[in-house]
Amino acid sequence: MEQQPYESVAGASADGRTGTARVLVVDDDPTVAEVVSGYLDRAGYLVDRAEDGPTALAGAAAHWPDLVVLDLMLPGMDGLEVCRRLRGRGPVPVIMLTARGDEDDRILGLEVGADDYVTKPFSPRELVLRVESVLRRTRPVVGTRSHSAAGLTVDPAARRATKNGGELALTLREFDLLAFLLRHPGRAYSREDLMREVWGWDFGDLSTVTVHVRRLRNKVEDDPARPSLIQTVWGVGYRFDPAEPPEPAEAPEPAEPTEPSGPSGSPGSSGQGEE
Repeated sequence: MEQQPYESVAGASADGRTGTARVLVVDDDPTVAEVVSGYLDRAGYLVDRAEDGPTALAGAAAHWPDLVVLDLMLPGMDGLEVCRRLRGRGPVPVIMLTARGDEDDRILGLEVGADDYVTKPFSPRELVLRVESVLRRTRPVVGTRSHSAAGLTVDPAARRATKNGGELALTLREFDLLAFLLRHPGRAYSREDLMREVWGWDFGDLSTVTVHVRRLRNKVEDDPARPSLIQTVWGVGYRFDPAEPPEPAEAPEPAEPTEPSGPSGSPGSSGQGEE
């Protein structure tokens, strides 16, 4: 049977796994798509497949995924554009697949909102672990209190972040990064620390942290070019500093002009008693 461009590999109606996370795998290489889908299916996920961007967008509209595994190099519409359009429709975690070793390509994926990336060739088991890690962080954290500072509030239970009462459109990792920083104000963390604490990985490309800090600054700082909340600690990493900037020192008031002495020798005296 000829495979359709958009295929539901495992669905709730087929195996009864209602409520299981749905993963959309988008890759034009049928071998890669089949292997990735097979591993995810065996891990218990509902897996949908698409071989190009338009089909992926149509499939996502029909069955909104909990996570997308997205190849960067797709025919016609590339993975970056697919990621942008998905982000325009709603929040969804994205793990980007790339065959390129160029760091610029990986950074581009992170810049458009990818939460993680895996470079081909990769271990399918590692990809499943990445999927599990990302999805684990999307689940509401029951019993975790909200944190607020400098007009920012994060509510882990609702996965909601606000600035001065207005809701922030954050990706999964941006939310986790902001929540972590708000929980630990005034302490400097290296990029390695943040990779471990926020991403849950003891190894990885540290530019991932750099890009996410830059994206987060663009959303929470009044002037991202001169950040006052997420400070760079040179030679160390980053620090969240919620302290309000000091008020500018007021110029001393000019001294009262001295009035000339009157005939009696007292200032301003006209020789008459004061009323």
